[in-house]
Amino acid sequence: MAHAQRRIYLDHAATTPVDVRVLEAMQPYWAEHFGNTSSIHSIGREAQRGLDQARQTVAEVLECSPQEIVFTGCGTESDNLALRGSALAAREAKRGKHIITLPIEHHAVSATVEQLRDLHGFEVTFVEVDQYGMVDPAAIGRAIRPDTILISVMYANNEVGTVQPLAEIGTIARAHGLPVHTDAVQAGGQLNLNVDRLKVDLLALSAHKFYGPKGVGVLYVRSGTELLSALTGGGHERGRRPGTVNVAEIVGLATALKLAQERRESENARVAALRDQLVTGVFERIPEVQLTGHPTRRLPNSASFAFKGVDGETLLMALDLEGICVSTGSACTTGEAEPSHVLTALGLERAWAIGSLRMTLGHLTKPEDIATTLDVLPRIVEQLRNA
Repeated sequence: MAHAQRRIYLDHAATTPVDVRVLEAMQPYWAEHFGNTSSIHSIGREAQRGLDQARQTVAEVLECSPQEIVFTGCGTESDNLALRGSALAAREAKRGKHIITLPIEHHAVSATVEQLRDLHGFEVTFVEVDQYGMVDPAAIGRAIRPDTILISVMYANNEVGTVQPLAEIGTIARAHGLPVHTDAVQAGGQLNLNVDRLKVDLLALSAHKFYGPKGVGVLYVRSGTELLSALTGGGHERGRRPGTVNVAEIVGLATALKLAQERRESENARVAALRDQLVTGVFERIPEVQLTGHPTRRLPNSASFAFKGVDGETLLMALDLEGICVSTGSACTTGEAEPSHVLTALGLERAWAIGSLRMTLGHLTKPEDIATTLDVLPRIVEQLRNA
């Protein structure tokens, strides 16, 4: 490994390291305040106080009522609960069976609505996005039918970083009396999460995307939104997510979210400046490259590229050998590289799309990391093209 003295981690969209302050906040709930929140004795009450405070903290960030916060096991579970729960509740009430979403959604959303379609008879409209991955709110409006029950649009795309106009979509949805669900997992810690400004009724988050622990998520459920639980059992989380509460990780999530929001503006400015240096350097040093996603309406830490004549997975592995950790949207499924569903939806030609590379910056990223990456990446791309 050429840079063995320090690995460069440019894959913060995949996961983030746990902040030491988060670990410190969680520690007492492993062995000291270890009680079951359902227990009415003193140790159980200590755990319940930790849970209540965590719920209050998350509600303050989202600017909602604590009763609207449901803790889950991850962002995927939150999305599943939102989509299945609202769809099945609508079917029970005989309100309709039509769902509107985007073709660039995370699989937690797309696979769920497809299963609702294939197994439960719901109908799904995938509204097209433009070449940047942006949806036109008017197109969402045109897709609405008398039997539409739910609109699901991600806040920010996990692969190309494009940020959607949620508030405009929410305005249209409210005019038709429809709930809006958003997968905000990638936006958590980077964008404003005020649910009233966003005009959403269901919002999913996952702690490990903003320097919290893995295995814990949040679903915001606006008061009055009908939802059938996917699980049965106890009355935990107001009956929406039964099961013994994971207090330590919930405390970690709340702590991480609060810290992320407190430093959001300053950290976004720092990371965006480094991201812009990276993008500029790539275009100056490497021919036949495209920036994927919206050029300005994108997450501040996200830079995603398509290199013509290069296989994304091969490029990823070559960078890893140099100590640089990144991600790719292409995958080798049948011995041949295939582009991601996101880049396909953007209309990117296959010759470009299979050479995708996602670099996402974070707290660990330093200016020297960008300089090293810009020294290494052009050389590797040239080698692969000449191989």
